[in-house]
Amino acid sequence: MKKLYHIVRTRLYPAFHIPAMVALWTLIVISCGTVRFNMSGANWGNAKTCQVVYFENRADIVNPRLSTQITDALKDKIQSSTNLKLVNSNADVTFEGEITGYNTQPQQITMSGIPAKDRLTITVKIRFTNTLDTEKSYDKSFSRFQEENAGTITPGSSVESNLVDNILVEMMEDIFNEAFASW
Repeated sequence: MKKLYHIVRTRLYPAFHIPAMVALWTLIVISCGTVRFNMSGANWGNAKTCQVVYFENRADIVNPRLSTQITDALKDKIQSSTNLKLVNSNADVTFEGEITGYNTQPQQITMSGIPAKDRLTITVKIRFTNTLDTEKSYDKSFSRFQEENAGTITPGSSVESNLVDNILVEMMEDIFNEAFASW
């Protein structure tokens, strides 16, 4: 019995094992070429083109760079997360909108009545149009905020610039997920 086991293990097992492994790896490699895998969970369907219209600043307080920053941030997010081609007109999907809010408010008032933190809030109204699947189109406002020590968020400061950058990263993720994530 031991001799039969030894023959099967040393002569027959490798003979079947190696071709089976080669066949398995070949199947895996071939199937990887046909599977569209996406780490973000995003689904842009049959869309091939995207348009991002310049965001007008209609907020009561105007940060002069914010319109360009938001427009560029959304374009960057789309280019880095999809294979959609950015175009200037006649797109399958279109993002347009305006900045409706930009303000700083005191937070965490101390016992002496002085704020310990200030909160910078940015609000953007987005109109997303999907010409291929109109049920996925939306008209929605997105708002995000960041807090910093009181008195440090001044116009044009590096603190304000860093807060805006952080807010835009979060906001672009929200806008993108609302349009393309199929959760």
